[in-house]
Amino acid sequence: MNDLFIVIFVVIGTILAYIIAKWLYKRVYSPLLLPVAVATLLIIIFLILFHIPYETYMIGGEWINAFLGPAVVALAYPLYQNREILKKLALPILTGTFVGAIIGVVSGVYLGKVIGFEDTLVFSLTPKSVTTPVAMDISNSLGGVAPLAAVFVMIAGISGAMISKYLFSLFRIKHPVGRGVGLGAASHAIGTAKALENGQLEGSISTIAMIVSAIFVSIITPFVVALFM
Repeated sequence: MNDLFIVIFVVIGTILAYIIAKWLYKRVYSPLLLPVAVATLLIIIFLILFHIPYETYMIGGEWINAFLGPAVVALAYPLYQNREILKKLALPILTGTFVGAIIGVVSGVYLGKVIGFEDTLVFSLTPKSVTTPVAMDISNSLGGVAPLAAVFVMIAGISGAMISKYLFSLFRIKHPVGRGVGLGAASHAIGTAKALENGQLEGSISTIAMIVSAIFVSIITPFVVALFM
C-alpha cells in the first residue's frame, strides 16, 4: 500500500510539475524556459527540500518511464504523413546526420580530454548526443558509467533544445532539413520535441536524424575512442 501511495503521489506530482512548466512556457515564451527543463528543476528542488531519495522517487518514476516507448512510437505518425518529401530529402538528411554523429562523438572525447576527465568519465560523456538507452549501452561497452551517461544525455538534450533558436538565428539556418537534422542528431528526443513545435516536417526530419544518429554513433564511437584515447 505504501508503494502504491508513492506511485500515485509521484505520477501526479510529476504531471503537475510539467503542467506548471508548460503554463510558464506559454506565458513567457522563451527557449530558456523549456518545459522539460523547468519541470525537472521543480522536481529536483522538491526532492532536496523534503529530503526524498531519488530511489524513492523512481518507485513511481518507473511508471512514467514505461510510457516513453509508446511516446517514441507515436513519432512515426508525422513520418508517415511526410513520407514522400522525406524520400526526396534522404541524401541530405543521412549526410547531415552522419557528420553530426562524428562531431558529437569527437567533441565528447576531445572535451573530456581537455578538461582532464578520467577515462571512465570520458567514456560516459562520449555518447551524449544519442537517446538514453543507446548511450547507456555504448558507455557500458566502453567501460563508462551508464547512469552518468544518462545524465550527460539529458544535459545535451535540454541545452541543445534551449539554445537551438539562438544558434539557428546566429548562423541563419532556416531550412527544415538543417534545423531538423541539427536538433535530432545533437539533442535526440528532447530536440525532436522542440522541432515538432516548429512544424511536422522539421519534426519528422529530426525523428529520422535521432534514429539514424544512434546507429552511426554506435558504429563509429569505438573507432573515434581508439583514435583519440
